[in-house]
Amino acid sequence: MNNSAVSTGLVSLSLSQRLIAGGLALMLGLTLLVGTGFAGDYRLHNGAHDTRHAMGFPCH
Repeated sequence: MNNSAVSTGLVSLSLSQRLIAGGLALMLGLTLLVGTGFAGDYRLHNGAHDTRHAMGFPCH
């Protein structure tokens, strides 16, 4: 088999595209973390609370 015929599926992104993707991922993660912190269900709230403590964020 010819090695040049094998496709890796990797895409080269510019710096601005990587920064945008990283910023969107960060915003989604923070939205999930903060959003569940104010959730009515105590299990979601406690999970977010414990995650904040594990990451070193003071919350009270």
